Amino acid sequence: MSHSEDDAASIFVNITTSDLERSKKFYTALGWSINPNFSDENAACVVVSDTIYFMVLTREYFATFTDKDIPDPRTTAQVLIAISRPSREAVDGIVDAGLAAGGSEPREAQDLGFMYSRDLDDPDGNTFEFLHMDPAAAEGGPDAVA
Repeated sequence: MSHSEDDAASIFVNITTSDLERSKKFYTALGWSINPNFSDENAACVVVSDTIYFMVLTREYFATFTDKDIPDPRTTAQVLIAISRPSREAVDGIVDAGLAAGGSEPREAQDLGFMYSRDLDDPDGNTFEFLHMDPAAAEGGPDAVA
């Protein structure tokens, strides 16, 4: 991968919820925080890191940003959000916290040797994939892991 000025870019992923308060409780249970400066009755800014944010929006408010149909994340996968974790234990820890906070695990853990991942659906059905990749594979691709 080449690096450029874009390395300083942040990502803001907008997702829908049918219950904003429930979503805020769910995401804080994962160890993330809510930025009150960018949150109100329509949206919550979930802070994952210094460069990753989720804007959890009520379906009605989300609809003001697009003329496209808003799919129901319980029945339609528009996007799968993958987030790396520093270890397999960290993957298990965040998924287990999400399950305890009302999330669900839509499929079995995937262990490909060079990469371990688990999926977590939030209470609205938005899917997060938490993964840990062997550092050698992250650097040189899956074949770099003997």
